[in-house]
Amino acid sequence: MLKGYGAVILDGAWLTLQLALSSMALAIVLGLIGVALRLSPVRWLAWLGDMYATVIRGIPDLVLILLIFYGGQDLLNRLAPLLGYDDYIDLNPLVAGIGTLGFIFGAYLSETFRGAFLGIPKGQAEAGMAYGMSSRQVFFRVMVPQMIRLAIPGFTNNWLVLTKATALISVVGLQDMMFKAKQAADATREPFTFFLAVAALYLVLTSVSLLALKYLEKRYSVGVKAAEL
Repeated sequence: MLKGYGAVILDGAWLTLQLALSSMALAIVLGLIGVALRLSPVRWLAWLGDMYATVIRGIPDLVLILLIFYGGQDLLNRLAPLLGYDDYIDLNPLVAGIGTLGFIFGAYLSETFRGAFLGIPKGQAEAGMAYGMSSRQVFFRVMVPQMIRLAIPGFTNNWLVLTKATALISVVGLQDMMFKAKQAADATREPFTFFLAVAALYLVLTSVSLLALKYLEKRYSVGVKAAEL
């Protein structure tokens, strides 16, 4: 059915999964940094966090991918001679893709995490402090677990969007399953067959992700549901 290109596309699917997981890991880190800035009592830090979220969410992903990949590569090659490195620097598409998607979705996650933190009743932190916990203990033992529960629905949506956005990285030369499918389609002149196969693989990936994240949401909601009863 895939005229011998099945294994090639599956190799690309594995690379797509690596890209998605690595990008989300970076996005989580940047999202937490972003929400820390946005909730900071220091005005200029809060302004910086808001600017990050607003600007990145206001520019199309494909435009940002091209700007960061080509602009970042140009910037590195301008700065390298100043540091004594004269060879041309060619950015690895996978590294560039992880950095770009992580940077983009870090802005989206900062909004998700912000909403989750604001959804926690203020009395929770006050109760922890009254119980004798330090600020660090209150944050990690009281705030973060509740934030995760409240953030899971928004996180799920961001993960699904990020997973589909990995297809855009093929425009900078990453040989993911979209890139492989395009090559196979050009070689066989049967684009519908290969793009349909890619669509099916993305659907499998997102469906499995939904099941896993719904299970995680259920686990984090066990105590809350019991308390409500």
